[in-house]
Amino acid sequence: MDIEQARTFLAITANGSFLEAAHQLHLTQSTVSARLQRLEQELGARLFVRNRAGASLTPAGRRFLDYAKRLVLTADQARTEVGLPERYRASIRISGRIALWEGYLPQWVGWMRRQAPDVVIRSDIGFEEDIMRGLIEGSLDIGLMYTPTHSPGLMVEALFDETLILVSTRPDDTGPGEDYVYIEWGPGFYARHAQSYPDLEGPPQIANIGWLGVQLILTNGGSCFLPARMAIPFIEAGQLYRVADSPEFRHPAYMVYPRHSDHPVLEQALAGLRELAASQHVMA
Repeated sequence: MDIEQARTFLAITANGSFLEAAHQLHLTQSTVSARLQRLEQELGARLFVRNRAGASLTPAGRRFLDYAKRLVLTADQARTEVGLPERYRASIRISGRIALWEGYLPQWVGWMRRQAPDVVIRSDIGFEEDIMRGLIEGSLDIGLMYTPTHSPGLMVEALFDETLILVSTRPDDTGPGEDYVYIEWGPGFYARHAQSYPDLEGPPQIANIGWLGVQLILTNGGSCFLPARMAIPFIEAGQLYRVADSPEFRHPAYMVYPRHSDHPVLEQALAGLRELAASQHVMA
């Protein structure tokens, strides 16, 4: 079986569309369709139902999904591991939201370097959609995010709860003002934020990540909601101030990984993430 056929199948699955899969793979839509047709002929089963909404897996497609992941993952691992210098026995690929690279994930990288110095760690920053796509396609081993989606063959495990707090560049702020920066922390935050500030007009500034919100208010003044982990160093340095009597919002962080894997260090990596997650509960 052609590995590229399996890779194409996974791209269609991850995107729910032949056209989007073609864009991602830098192929024509006809090439994607031809690859899938050959794959279906080899398997003797139809793998997708195509309609106006896109493409969804058939029961046969769902059964093939784990096999396709293993095919692609095995090929990618072989390409990666064979090319590693002799002093390394394996590599692991992890991607996470940028806020989770503030303190938590760098600590985990340090933990892994001490526990498994013969493992290459490939780190990446991403958003949920890209991280989930990488996990589905098998190009990632572990994903860290706030709003995961469920997919066959993947485990979603809660790690710890972030505490989102309102911080400002001014010590006497009482709430979001004219220079408030609304950060898109996800649909759960949006709902709780709307309940807490029902009379707040549309914010004049919107940012899609906490890091960007910090840069905006430190440069221009203002306020925004940040995870306590991110905010504490700025508060201790006197650059930001906790807004008194402002609401706190719970914001769970999750890790997503393959349900079944023969990766030589995946379990060790997950154990390290769980161990360090316990300290995040204390910090919150």
